[in-house]
Amino acid sequence: MLVEKEINAPNGIMFIFVLLLAQLGAIALLISSMVDQNPVLIVISLLASIIVFICWFGFFMVNPKEARVMQLFGKYAGTIHESGLRWANPFYTRMRVSLRVRNFESSKLKVNDKNGNPIEIAAVIVWEVSDTAEAVFQVDDYEDFVSIQSESALRNLATSYAYDHHEDNDISLRSDPAIISSALKDEVQERLQKAGVTVIESRISHLAYAPEIANAMLRRQQAMAIIAARRTIVEGAVGMVEMALIKLEEREIVELDAERKAAMVSNLLVVLCSDEAARPVVNTGSLY
Repeated sequence: MLVEKEINAPNGIMFIFVLLLAQLGAIALLISSMVDQNPVLIVISLLASIIVFICWFGFFMVNPKEARVMQLFGKYAGTIHESGLRWANPFYTRMRVSLRVRNFESSKLKVNDKNGNPIEIAAVIVWEVSDTAEAVFQVDDYEDFVSIQSESALRNLATSYAYDHHEDNDISLRSDPAIISSALKDEVQERLQKAGVTVIESRISHLAYAPEIANAMLRRQQAMAIIAARRTIVEGAVGMVEMALIKLEEREIVELDAERKAAMVSNLLVVLCSDEAARPVVNTGSLY
């Protein structure tokens, strides 16, 4: 595997003056040799002029948060990170690589979750190039590689977790976004490591049941919510009834046999657990 190595390129503005002086010197030498009718100096001055002319093609610009990958006759020569006007060997093939932070938002993918339910899922991946040599030479097109591998990792993640948890210890796509985001980041990073790309952040941007089962799953969620609410109401009602019986016995307000306790418990549970306001019947006679 190719590993990035950084090379330095001279300041282009300084090199402009160097080449200007060299160009003027070559021209002056050519004129002098032609006056003296010296064929050797004429050839030397012509070669010097040609070399200086070729050197003018070695100037290039490096923008901030950008790198230039240099390749000489098919061989990787190095990477230049310093921004500004630079000069390098004019025979270098210069490839521009952006080092800026970029976003990739996947399309809405339709996959089956861990329980086999069809869901729609999409994600946003924040990434940047960390190794220019790997990004350019290890893969054919690193941007296309990021998009394909990110969607592949998202599909694999969606099939590993359920949309919603049905047990207290289950990790689900909907209920544990922080854990899912971390797992997605690790999954994508593992796939993009060979392309010299670093994943900064990953988030689920869209998550829903597929349209064909959305209504059924909505009713299921409503039923589960009702059951959970009823369980809380019943637990609270039982605790209040127990407290009422204990207080009555402790303060010796009234003595109740088992049958009357059962009736009192039944009445209190009806009052406390009913969806509608209770309508009590006032007993104006004796207790029994």
